[in-house]
Amino acid sequence: MSAMSNNTWSRRSLFRAAAGMAAAGTLAACGSNTGRGSGSGDTLVQYFHAYGEAGTEQAIKRYAKAYKDANVTTQWITGSNFENKLFPALLTKNAPDVFEFHPQLQLVTSGQVADLSDIINPVKDDFNPADIASHTVDGKIYGVRMIDDPQFFYYRPSLFEKAKIEVPQTLEELIEAADKLTTDKVKGAFLGNDLTAVQSPLIWSAGADTLNAQNEIAYHTDAVADGLSQLRKLFTSGNLLLDAPADWWDPSAFTQGLTAIQWCGMWAMPVIQKALGDDVGIFPFPKVGSAGKFSVTNGGWSMFVNAKGDNVDAAKEYVKWLWIDQKKYQEDWALSYGFHIPPRTSIAQSATKLKSGLPAEGVKLFSEYGHFDNIGWTQSMITAINDVIANSVRKGGSPDAALSAADKKVNAELKKLFG
Repeated sequence: MSAMSNNTWSRRSLFRAAAGMAAAGTLAACGSNTGRGSGSGDTLVQYFHAYGEAGTEQAIKRYAKAYKDANVTTQWITGSNFENKLFPALLTKNAPDVFEFHPQLQLVTSGQVADLSDIINPVKDDFNPADIASHTVDGKIYGVRMIDDPQFFYYRPSLFEKAKIEVPQTLEELIEAADKLTTDKVKGAFLGNDLTAVQSPLIWSAGADTLNAQNEIAYHTDAVADGLSQLRKLFTSGNLLLDAPADWWDPSAFTQGLTAIQWCGMWAMPVIQKALGDDVGIFPFPKVGSAGKFSVTNGGWSMFVNAKGDNVDAAKEYVKWLWIDQKKYQEDWALSYGFHIPPRTSIAQSATKLKSGLPAEGVKLFSEYGHFDNIGWTQSMITAINDVIANSVRKGGSPDAALSAADKKVNAELKKLFG
C-alpha cells in the first residue's frame, strides 16, 4: 500500500463543521469511578464518535472493562458533528484523557496531543507506512491508527445491465449513467446530502491535491473548477438523490433501492451484501478532465492522548495496551462489525474476510487509488472547501470565485501553521 503525499483526512462519519480549533485547556481527573478495572485507581475518560455498525459501542466498552490498570469510562458521542463536541471539550476541565480523531497538525502545534513515538516505535514496522507518515511531525508520531476506511462508489450491476451502461470511467460518464439509471422510483446516484463527502476525491480525480509537498494550495486548478461545474450539472439534473433519510455513511439509501449508485465506505459492505447478495459492485471516483485519475478516500480513525490532561502517562499505558498490545481486540474492532482494513500489516495479512470477493476488491482500490490523511490539511481548511461545494455546486456560483474565497482562508491557516 503506497503512501500518497498530502491527502485529506478521513471522515468516516461526516464530521465536518466550522469548529475553531485552538484546542488548549486543562483536564481534571474525573471523580466518578465506574468500578471498571481493579488497578491503580486512575480514572480515564475516552471519547468515541457513535459508529453506525451494531455492536461497536458494546465492543469498545468491553475492551475498556478488560483493562486492569485504570478505570476507563467511555463517552459515546452521537450526532453528526463529533468535532463540535470534541474540540470545545478539550478546552474544559472535563476534557477526555484519550480520544479518537484524524491526524491534524493544529493538534500537535497547540500541544494538545502527546508524542506516542515511544509506544509505537517498537512495532512501527508492522504498521502501514502511509499511516505512520500521516501521523508524523518532525520525526515524532502523534496518534495510533486503529482502522483504515476506504470510501468509493457502490452500484447495482443488474440496474446497469438493464440500462445498458458500463461502469463510469469519467465524471461525464457518471453524470450520463445517473441520467439513464433514474426512474420515477430510483435516483441515479447519491453523493451525500450536502455533497461534501466527495470534495476531496473530486480534487484528486482532477489530477490535483489538497496541498503540495511544500504545504501550499494545490486544489485551485482549472480542472478542479471544471469538475465543480460538472458536479453542479449533476446537482441540478434531477438525477441525484438529495435529502435522503440517512446520510452517505449509512448504506440504507442504497440497500432500500432509493438510488442505483452511492458513495459510501467499506465499513458498510457486510450490511450491503446481506441486503443485496451478489448484486453489488464498487468503483473509484472517476477521472475528472483530460489529466484525471481514479481516486479513493482512505478514511479512518486514530487514537490520541490529551497532552494537557492530568493522567498522560496512565492514558499512554492504556492506549499501548489496547491499540498496540491487544491484537485480538484490534482485529475484532476492524473486522467483526463492519469491514475496515487493519493498519497493522500482521493483522491485515491474516484477515480472511478481506481476501476474496467484494472485500478483496475494496482492498485493491485502497491500495491502487487511495489517498491517506495529510496532517497539514486541518478542520478549518476542510470547512473552507465545504463552502466551495455549497457556493459553487449547490448555489450555482462561480467555481473559480468559490475557490479563490477558500484560498484566503486556507492561506491564513497555512501561515498560522507554517509561518
